[in-house]
Amino acid sequence: MNNRLRILRAERNWSQADLAQKLEVSRQSVNAIETGKYDPSLPLAFKLARLFDTTIEAIFSDQP
Repeated sequence: MNNRLRILRAERNWSQADLAQKLEVSRQSVNAIETGKYDPSLPLAFKLARLFDTTIEAIFSDQP
């Protein structure tokens, strides 16, 4: 699954650790999501969408 998480995070000048703290997950989890090695749970995807004030579909895509 492709995602825009790294871009959205960079636009806010947040480190992976900053985002992890806001989401209450590990920095390694943020890294794994950004690199496509891990797909977040639905609750975590909703949390990301709320945090970035956007939709899940605007962050994640199943298109290459």
